[in-house]
Amino acid sequence: MIIELFKTSIKSLLANKTRTFLTMLGIIIGVFAVISLISIGQGIQNYVTGQFGKLGSDLIFVTPGKLNLRGDPGANFLANKLDEKHYKLIQNYASDYVKEATPLMEIGKTISFKNKTYYTEVQAMNEMGADVYRIELEKGRYFSRSDVNSGSKVVVMGSTSAFELFPNQDPLGKNIKIDDKTFTIIGVAKEKGSQLDRRVYIPYTTAKHLFNIKNFSALVMISKSSENVESAMKRIELALLRDLDEDEFTVISQKDLLSSFQNILGTITIGIGAIAAISLLVGGIGIMNIMLVTVTERTQEIGLRKAVGATPNNIATQFLVEATSLSVLGGLIGMGLGILLAFIVRTYFNFDAEVPLWSILLAFGFSFLVGVVFGTYPAIKAANKDPIEALRYE
Repeated sequence: MIIELFKTSIKSLLANKTRTFLTMLGIIIGVFAVISLISIGQGIQNYVTGQFGKLGSDLIFVTPGKLNLRGDPGANFLANKLDEKHYKLIQNYASDYVKEATPLMEIGKTISFKNKTYYTEVQAMNEMGADVYRIELEKGRYFSRSDVNSGSKVVVMGSTSAFELFPNQDPLGKNIKIDDKTFTIIGVAKEKGSQLDRRVYIPYTTAKHLFNIKNFSALVMISKSSENVESAMKRIELALLRDLDEDEFTVISQKDLLSSFQNILGTITIGIGAIAAISLLVGGIGIMNIMLVTVTERTQEIGLRKAVGATPNNIATQFLVEATSLSVLGGLIGMGLGILLAFIVRTYFNFDAEVPLWSILLAFGFSFLVGVVFGTYPAIKAANKDPIEALRYE
């Protein structure tokens, strides 16, 4: 009986292919939008997780002010007090828990070589910055303690930034300009396949002097043991409280940062998916509208079916199956297009877009639900038609 109803529904839908396709279009677009946006959101989460994973799980950051990832990130830096003495406090009072540490200054600058220019992030650190950030060198060397102490104008290039300025040359020993200041390239970092490759690194003392920067963007350190990160964070906090108030700095681990970013991105992904799902409701309204038109067009058919023994339940089920088939078929097409888009983005744009199983189940379930909900009223209307009046309908 169910198989026969399904076959009859498909025949009815194929009887007017153009109208059927246009009706399904709302569902197709809705499901496609949901799948696509969720897959891109998941890809962003994968990217962020990968970036953090490349830096290790034992990193600890000290940032100015009370860190609030949901608020204005620039607000904390207006009252930034982090400077050299706070770095020394950590060295003096938390050295039992901290393996290596570096001040960090992050500034956006234009770097240039002859007529080539490239805007990137300049990270200013000390001689331990390479170990803290797990920077491996392809060639050359990282800057030394003497480079830091003397404020040498030397730079280590990320692989991408080096390629942008020197696509077919060995950059070692070449001079580049950061803004209008000349720096000598002493090293090139190995490729990590991420945003880290775009950076360039200089001694923080050089940045303070040449770019007139007074305070650190952060203090970054490695815990001596990945199992004792929490203990290290408490010791660092106690060290800094010797000079700063509680609301003037934040001690946060790599794990905490990753968790916060994942929560925020997860919320955004679900929110975007929910907004896209509104188009499914619009598609559902379209299905109800077309099914009401279909009921009117097939009034005589309904009367004939009832005359030969079809019950109101048979009639209602017939039209409900048609509405549900319309919605589910549109949902399957939308899912296929969404998965195809994720595959194209992952393959040709080197972006780890991913379609989670729960999003497919959600989209399919919602498509089915839309068909049932918006097909129920037309089905009931068809079932309640009087057979005699229906047979007389012109």
